[in-house]
Amino acid sequence: MHRIKIHQGKVAALTVDAIVNPLVVNSQVINKTAQDQLRRENCLVGDVRIVPPSSESPSTVIEVIGPLWRGGEYQEEEQLAACYRKAMDMAKRENFRTIAFAPINAGARGFPANRATKIAVQQVDSALRQNPLMEWVIFCCSDPVTTALYRTQVGR
Repeated sequence: MHRIKIHQGKVAALTVDAIVNPLVVNSQVINKTAQDQLRRENCLVGDVRIVPPSSESPSTVIEVIGPLWRGGEYQEEEQLAACYRKAMDMAKRENFRTIAFAPINAGARGFPANRATKIAVQQVDSALRQNPLMEWVIFCCSDPVTTALYRTQVGR
C-alpha cells in the first residue's frame, strides 16, 4: 500500500490529476439545484461522471453518487465498494496518475466511518494492483479521527 497516502486538510488544496467528489441524492448534503440535475440525468447510486477542470478547480473532478446509510440492510457496503471501484475505473480510463478521494458518504453523511474506511482502502488497493501506471491515491480527511482510521487501515 505504498501508493496510498493519507492527508488531513482540504481536498481542493491538493495538486492531483483528479479529485473524487461524493454526492448524495435525497440528502441535505448537496443543494437542491444539484439534486434536481442529478435526477434529470437519471443518476443512480454508484454512477460516476467527469467534470473538466475550471477556474474554480484546476483538477478534473470525478463526481460519484454515494449510498445513504440506512442501517446496513440495503446493500450499502456493496454500493459503497462499487463507488470506489467505478471512480478508480474512470481514473484508469482517463489515464490519471494521481487522484484524491474525500471520504464517500462517511461520518457526517451517515455511513459508519470505520466500515467506510475499510471498504475505501480495500477497493483502492485492489484497483492500484490492477493499474501500475497510477502513481498514488490520496485519502483526504477533514479531522484527526478520520485520519487515524485511514492510517490504521493502510497500516501506517
